[in-house]
Amino acid sequence: MRTVEAAARLAFPFTALVGQPLLQRALLLVAIDPRIGGVLVSGPRGTAKSTAARALAALLPHTPLAAPFVTLPLAASLEQLVGTLNVEAVLVEGQLRLAPGLVARAHNGVLYVDEVNLLPDALVDALLDVAASGINTVERDGISQQHAARFALVGTMNPEEGELRPQLLDRFGLSVVLGNPLDPQQRLDILRTRLAFDEDPQALTALHAARLAPLAATVVAARAALPSLVWPDAVLQHAAALAVAAGVDGMRADLVMLRAARALAALEGRNALTPQDVDAVAELALAHRRTLEPSANDRTNDKPNGSANNNSNNNRNSNTGPRKDPPPASTPIREGDWGALPPIPTPTTRVLSTGAWPAKKA
Repeated sequence: MRTVEAAARLAFPFTALVGQPLLQRALLLVAIDPRIGGVLVSGPRGTAKSTAARALAALLPHTPLAAPFVTLPLAASLEQLVGTLNVEAVLVEGQLRLAPGLVARAHNGVLYVDEVNLLPDALVDALLDVAASGINTVERDGISQQHAARFALVGTMNPEEGELRPQLLDRFGLSVVLGNPLDPQQRLDILRTRLAFDEDPQALTALHAARLAPLAATVVAARAALPSLVWPDAVLQHAAALAVAAGVDGMRADLVMLRAARALAALEGRNALTPQDVDAVAELALAHRRTLEPSANDRTNDKPNGSANNNSNNNRNSNTGPRKDPPPASTPIREGDWGALPPIPTPTTRVLSTGAWPAKKA
């Protein structure tokens, strides 16, 4: 008879996720190269954000001493997150003891932060620093110790519950915005799969075992292949051009695109990177960093003839509507209307938004 503990240990199969190809790709890329910086998943409640993160754990290599999936509670302390040193043991026993934190337990696994937008700033700062470097430094009373802490960081948030600070938003390498499934057939497929898992998780897991095992092996092989893949100049130039066109701050977007493109090439078993790899991951890296709207040429490049309208206005800071002649001069202000000014025509600027967070100001 199946016990509650046995059912709790089973995660929803990653390959059984329905209608989330972009989220699955982002999670796999971060699993292959944690230096990408993690994935921020934004969307309404009930859109399988935590389910997808837990499902990824089954695909990651992990040691018996490290948990494949670790959750960071909102009420955790800084010591619980990064660990602490037992200085008293140095004085009494002459040995430095490390009390490992959650980042140590998540090594080679998944560290999941639900409602990351509600997490205290001090915890988020420490968390993202470790996720970016893969090294955790524990300091106390002038004594420090380091240990490896490489994990796939996944943060989820509901934008209705508050925004994430812009500087922390930028620290997440990739971002995915989920929406409510509106297609009736897709909702039906989701319901059938979820109900089947709730009724018998072992049966559904066994059904997907033939797909999960090769995918897990692919992730391991892709991790090993990363050092052999180099970035050609054409790939570097393309990533830089996309970052400039998006008006991003700093160089993090460029680096994330390049690492994600390399992880994608490794995932697909190729030994060379192309600009198309950058295109395939660009929106994942730029969606939450973009400050400029794509130009008219960019929007028309996907047309069959590949041509753009020569009359298009490519200035992102100009009016998006048709050009109008300025209105005639206003009538003189009547005497006695103190403080009144004549109307002045002012151009408007179209504001780009991803739907999950407001666009950054240029």
